[in-house]
Amino acid sequence: MQRIKPDVDIVKDLLEAVLAAQPDSSFTSSLLHQYHERGGLSKKQLQGLYGKASKIKSIAPGKLATLEAIILKKPNRYKSALPEATPLYSKDEATGKQLEAILLKYPQHKRVLYFKSKYDNNEILTPAELAELQRFSKLLG
Repeated sequence: MQRIKPDVDIVKDLLEAVLAAQPDSSFTSSLLHQYHERGGLSKKQLQGLYGKASKIKSIAPGKLATLEAIILKKPNRYKSALPEATPLYSKDEATGKQLEAILLKYPQHKRVLYFKSKYDNNEILTPAELAELQRFSKLLG
């Protein structure tokens, strides 16, 4: 984060002022520790700091306004809703009927048995395999 005036740190000043006014506040001390460790705070953390600082009368309103501007500058992060659970592959009923029809007449047909196992395991039949299956069904019908 690049600051316009690196010697002025409003967030640090506010954290120290709130901690001086409420020395037993574990929330503020945790925020100060995180600010030192990471170099910044999230939007929610800054909003919590603003809520604490706005209740203290000794803090200058200009610093509160600056903190509010920093909060407004940060982006909002929204969690999107989970997508509907749809199966990756849906079985083609016409293909299933063709497989059954061929296997009724020729139950030991190895190539059609292979197609049937792929169909039952929800594997996609390639266009060449589907064309071959169509050819088999035309030969029977």
